[in-house]
Amino acid sequence: MSNAKPPEPWLRGTLTEIPAVARAVLHALQLAQEDLIAWCGGLTDKELNARPGGIAPVAFHLRHIVRSADRLLTYAEGRQLDPNQIADLKTELSPAGTKTDLFAELSSACKMSADRIERLASTDLETGRSVGTRQLPTTIGGLLVHVAEHTQRHVGQAITTSKILAAQRSA
Repeated sequence: MSNAKPPEPWLRGTLTEIPAVARAVLHALQLAQEDLIAWCGGLTDKELNARPGGIAPVAFHLRHIVRSADRLLTYAEGRQLDPNQIADLKTELSPAGTKTDLFAELSSACKMSADRIERLASTDLETGRSVGTRQLPTTIGGLLVHVAEHTQRHVGQAITTSKILAAQRSA
């Protein structure tokens, strides 16, 4: 029996019915979820909320990944943020949060984001959109790509924090 890891989602030949840009974003979200579970799933509730050296906790990155994707997809859909999204933004750094709750939010949000991305997949990615109260210009395609790149940035930060916490546990 082989212990080889499966290839990353973008190399599995999946989602071939979805246009390339949206497919890449979906694969990035799948990889993010897999990596977060693999690297951060073994942390305790206390470790998920720990701030070694004052850096943002893993819990923040989990919340920020899913909530920022929601915000970016809202803009991609041509809408502005609602009061709940703005309120959620202000609680991302909250020290509260259990592993069960954080990973449930991650799972649910990844599924909802995937559904939204699939709906946007066949739209004209050059369609203009605006972001935030300053109405900064972008496109649907720009927002979709940013969902992927922003997610991966925070996955990396969560993994690094997880490794610091694991090293502290071993010391």
